[in-house]
Amino acid sequence: MKIRWSKILLFVVCLSPLFWAGWRAWNQDLTANPIEYITHFTGDWTIRFIIFTLAISPLRKLLSQPQWIKYRRMVGLFAFFYGFLHFMTWLWLDKFFDMQEMVKDIVKRPFITAGAVAFLLMIPLAVTSTTGWIRRMGGKRWQLLHRLIYGSAIAGVIHYYWLVKSDVRLPLFYGALVGLELLYRIAAWATSRRPSPRRNGVQAVTS
Repeated sequence: MKIRWSKILLFVVCLSPLFWAGWRAWNQDLTANPIEYITHFTGDWTIRFIIFTLAISPLRKLLSQPQWIKYRRMVGLFAFFYGFLHFMTWLWLDKFFDMQEMVKDIVKRPFITAGAVAFLLMIPLAVTSTTGWIRRMGGKRWQLLHRLIYGSAIAGVIHYYWLVKSDVRLPLFYGALVGLELLYRIAAWATSRRPSPRRNGVQAVTS
């Protein structure tokens, strides 16, 4: 029951950026360029939720909170949700579903290409996030597929860095966080591959 209510609270918290944007829209406070504001707003929250998703595994171990893993799927799906809103802002409000203009944008503007890659990598993660897909694919194959989130995070940071051009402090900060989370994952993998002293001791006794 406690987990259920905490998930409801988390769901509301994850929706709060959208509520805030809706409130500003209701009060006609989306700056002089509403499309640009919505584009940056949804893009910022996409990369933030990707970072939140990546942070859950190391934080639950460092803080001895194993139950936090139950929230990772929801946070990851909200990363896709805001990424979808970001993509639809570009597709609908900016390009008006003009496929020719979209293709030109992707080819000529590298930051659009990086953003498209980041979003495309998120699609299989969202599709296979259900318990049924985990069961069908098997744990190891599912985990291998879901490592695409690191590719999406890296492409997202590159997209942001190439977009801002001048003041790159925020994309560099996000990039540093993604780098730390990736280093933690590599260190955890290397530690798991290292034979334990106890196992070596048993092998020495029995040899």
